[in-house]
Amino acid sequence: MRSLPAFLALTFVLSASPASADSRVFIIANQADGYGVDECLAMGKKCGAHAARSYCQSRDFAQALSYRRIDPDDVTGSIPTTAAANCNHAGCNDYVAITCQR
Repeated sequence: MRSLPAFLALTFVLSASPASADSRVFIIANQADGYGVDECLAMGKKCGAHAARSYCQSRDFAQALSYRRIDPDDVTGSIPTTAAANCNHAGCNDYVAITCQR
């Protein structure tokens, strides 16, 4: 009968572990650099997984949980309107959200 409280305690500890993982969403400009990395990230293609993981690792995160294109209007007040005004190529208003986890 002592095993029931121990089992419940273990279940509680194991279920609480994933919730303690630290994650953060980074909003970055989709740079149309001609190498295709921007297209991979913005379109959510598999080829963007390596770029997203590298981005997360460069900021001391272990992995990228997701990456996707976002609309600048979805990120209220975070994206300066002057950034697009100084841009001279297509895709200046495209942004990518990368969710990183430690």
